Amino acid sequence: MPEYDDDLRLAHALADAADTVTTARFKALDLKVETKPDMTPVSEADTATEAAIRALLQEARPEDAILGEEYGLVGSGPRRWVVDPIDGTKNYVRGVPVWATLISLMEEDENGRFRPVVGVVSAPALGRRWWATEGGGAFCGGSLAEEGPIGVSKVASLADASFAYSSLGGWEEQGRLEGFLDLTRACWRTRAYGDFWPYMMVAEGSLDLCAEPELNLWDMAAIAVVVTEAGGRFTGLDGVDGVHGGNAAASNGLLHEELLSYVRPRG
Repeated sequence: MPEYDDDLRLAHALADAADTVTTARFKALDLKVETKPDMTPVSEADTATEAAIRALLQEARPEDAILGEEYGLVGSGPRRWVVDPIDGTKNYVRGVPVWATLISLMEEDENGRFRPVVGVVSAPALGRRWWATEGGGAFCGGSLAEEGPIGVSKVASLADASFAYSSLGGWEEQGRLEGFLDLTRACWRTRAYGDFWPYMMVAEGSLDLCAEPELNLWDMAAIAVVVTEAGGRFTGLDGVDGVHGGNAAASNGLLHEELLSYVRPRG
């Protein structure tokens, strides 16, 4: 199993730099926000954060490619850093503290597919950071020096399970709304926490499952390795392991097949 200690230290340094930019502009009265062609918001903090991360990566890992939400893919090769500068921009621009910078290193496998091997999720407004490396376990803490291991729950029944999601949008468009609602009824508790946070709570064991019908690679790469290294399972809604399905289902593993059975399209 390859060692990713140096890459993880770099990812933390990138997250530190990102936190400096994002926290400085959080709740700023003069924050500039625009609408992208896909009708989602982008703030000046999004672009400045990604630019700062790219500059550091270009210096530290000039041979690696970089894929970011705001500036696309630059470079090629078997190693690719994937960055979401602010996951939860709608929260960020409204002053809601549930947002994070997502940083992942992905490596190309023998089939030409990229898989995440390092993931850092930094949520400075919550005072939380999570990270993981392939084969190295998952952790949470203020820094590498303050790490504590995390792990998924042992809940084995939906009737005892906590389920989280972002919103109802997208489920109906994909013909999954009926099953989604049935799933919420089958679970003990449901909450719409949104974005990165429910996945981190699955990894910590405070939630048992979560799912979203529409996601991009930069939304998933970092969180997937944290969930799986915490002992959970991360797939698309089709049940295929990994981050290339355009949507996500995450669980403690014990409830995963039941989760998938509810969110498959009907009719």
